[in-house]
Amino acid sequence: MSLLASLGALELGLIYSLVALGVFISFRILRFPDLTVDGTFATGGAVAALMISQGYEPFMVSLCAALAGAVAGSITGWLNTKLGIMDLLASILMMTALYSINLRIMSGPNIPLIFDETVFTSTVPAAISDYLWRPILLTLILISVLLLLNLYFSTRSGLAMRATGANLRMARSQGVATDRSIIGGMALSNAMVALAGALFAQSQGGSDISMGIGTIVIGLAAVILGQSVIHARRFLFVLLSVIFGAIVYRFFIAFALNSDVIGLKAQDLNLVTALLVTIALILPKLKKLLLKK
Repeated sequence: MSLLASLGALELGLIYSLVALGVFISFRILRFPDLTVDGTFATGGAVAALMISQGYEPFMVSLCAALAGAVAGSITGWLNTKLGIMDLLASILMMTALYSINLRIMSGPNIPLIFDETVFTSTVPAAISDYLWRPILLTLILISVLLLLNLYFSTRSGLAMRATGANLRMARSQGVATDRSIIGGMALSNAMVALAGALFAQSQGGSDISMGIGTIVIGLAAVILGQSVIHARRFLFVLLSVIFGAIVYRFFIAFALNSDVIGLKAQDLNLVTALLVTIALILPKLKKLLLKK
């Protein structure tokens, strides 16, 4: 695999690390099976592409995209907690609604950003080439998000959210506003995913209505793979394991599709994804069997 392909895999791995962190919050912390992320990833890209094409500042645009994702996630949580709709069904309803909303935002199926200024082109130093600067900038963004998440989940509100996911009845009996924790957690989770969508659209040169398809599978694969390889107890290291899983996942995909020996092509992406998720799921069981033997 060439250096350019490796840097491209790293770039996508860093972007999808934000997706993995969002999926980790919903699936692992809140125990909420959330399919909204397939919609909010595209929403982040749609909002970012629309605002950038109208001349807005790219970093402000990315924050607005994250806010749009937070609104969508909070609606999913509201449907579940206030209207009593089953969590999985509530997320499917929101994901379905977001498809039409995203088309409305973009006034069509896509918005190109070929000649527009993005977070990458507006900040690249003169001494560093573009393809080297992108992973550096994404790493800085990811470190900032990681530290903020670790700080938040150490606060009273963050601990209440973790308690809600660990044991809803116990948390409620201890006076935790569980409905508020679920809505807030869903908002935070989808804000991360929408931010990833905004960065993805700026990285790939445009937003497309189908860009969110399969996002939930990628996020779950990263979470499962990272936690299967790295067993951590401290919350910061748990978050780092999720990021590690996302980066390793993208490198596996890049290696499989760029290997002449295996003979896979771009149309085999979903097949490779399914195989990787399957391996990640059975890996803990294989470890247990090997330890017993």
